[in-house]
Amino acid sequence: MIGKRRAMDSLRGLLFLVPVAALAACSSLVPEPGVSVSRTGDNPAPLAVPEGTDPEDEVIGRREHPRIIASFGGVYSDRQAEIMLAKIVGRLLAAADQPNAKFTVTILDSADVNAFALPGGYVYVTRGILALANDSSELAAVLAHEIAHVTLRHARARSNRTRTTEIVDRVVTGVFGSAVDADQVAQRSKRSLAAFSQNQELEADREGVMIAGKAGYDPQAAARFLAAMGRFAKFAAGQSEQGDDFLSSHPSTPDRVQKAVESARSFPAAPGGGETDRAGYMAGIDGLTFGDSPHQGTIIGQRFIHPGSKFTFTVPQGYTLQSTQNAVVGVAGDGEAVRFDSAEVPGHVPLVDYLRSGWIAGLKPESVTQQSYNGIDMASGVAQTDQWSFRVSVMRFEGAVYRFIFAAKTDGQRFAAGAEATLKSFRRADAKDIAQIRRVGIRIVTAKAGDTADTLARQMGAQPRGAELFYVLNNLYPGDRLEPGAKYKLVTVQ
Repeated sequence: MIGKRRAMDSLRGLLFLVPVAALAACSSLVPEPGVSVSRTGDNPAPLAVPEGTDPEDEVIGRREHPRIIASFGGVYSDRQAEIMLAKIVGRLLAAADQPNAKFTVTILDSADVNAFALPGGYVYVTRGILALANDSSELAAVLAHEIAHVTLRHARARSNRTRTTEIVDRVVTGVFGSAVDADQVAQRSKRSLAAFSQNQELEADREGVMIAGKAGYDPQAAARFLAAMGRFAKFAAGQSEQGDDFLSSHPSTPDRVQKAVESARSFPAAPGGGETDRAGYMAGIDGLTFGDSPHQGTIIGQRFIHPGSKFTFTVPQGYTLQSTQNAVVGVAGDGEAVRFDSAEVPGHVPLVDYLRSGWIAGLKPESVTQQSYNGIDMASGVAQTDQWSFRVSVMRFEGAVYRFIFAAKTDGQRFAAGAEATLKSFRRADAKDIAQIRRVGIRIVTAKAGDTADTLARQMGAQPRGAELFYVLNNLYPGDRLEPGAKYKLVTVQ
């Protein structure tokens, strides 16, 4: 499977997406009329849907809701942020002439900068997008854009394109069978759940600006936030070429920003230009987890520790590890790569049979062997394609199956030894391992007289590219003067 995709022309082609098993459906009530906000562990309750909505839309939304949650890292529960979201959405619904409709808003536990909607009034924002916004009007612009997609029936049109395919089911269940390019196709399917056409995006931009402006928010916020997303995308591109972010499904171009500015200008100016509520917004995101969720695993140098599943492993020196939504990937400067992920394999299927089942192209059946390291059953094999050599291993740990896929241009002795050492390092995480995990989060600080963007940026020196990240997150530039008493974001270990 891996050897047949064009993306394998570069090591980045190894960083494909493999969904994990679906999480339980989530929903809970926040005391704001018309709005419920998803929380972990709750069950979805019947909802009134946007006025004029086909009843089938509710069925579609309720069916896809738990699947979306599973595909995007689960629900992120943060009471401050949830209350803030509920209040903003309540105002937007009234402005959208939907005062009796009910929307379910979910914060996804993902660092991706993303937001999207499903039929039936299901709206999703990632904590990554919460971290990037700088005031309530910017978040309102995002939410109004997604509400517009629902009220304009875009979500239903998109769902009709995807819900009849078997691919969607594969995305949300992780069952790929023997499909040759299932992982690559599944990634496209997951993105299609959140993607709209260019015309639909522009239409939702216009309608969203109108909704947010009518609700009393700064109508210029949409253009401001689109520009901020463009800056963040360039920043993130310096770290990875992979990512399902807001810009991948919501194309942000200078033309689109300009159109948002024009829409804002056409809206009657509110006194003072409309509400921004920077202080209230900053209070709502103070303490927000930033970057990879510690619940989804932590990278410490060459080590990966997963506190939930309680395992750890170490890759050879020279690899730079990165955690994606459903995998850990690493690239070495000498032309090697590794991917670690999970797979849905029935308990009665032997690991050697799974390895030979056809999910990886070029596998040499005679190379498949069984091992047991640290009391964990494993199976390994070698695969070869025109351009790549693979060392592939699968293991069953606590009922789940995990996979290591090492790739190199040449299957030499050092490459083989590194793959074997990694396999032998896979073990149960103990209390000392778990104690090494630290959470990285947003800390809100108040600027004092004499503070500048440069002086605050230096406080993030411990973070990779910390100073640059400070400027992007706060939509500032080196040398900018700060407003004494105003709130700004720092990313710190908490």
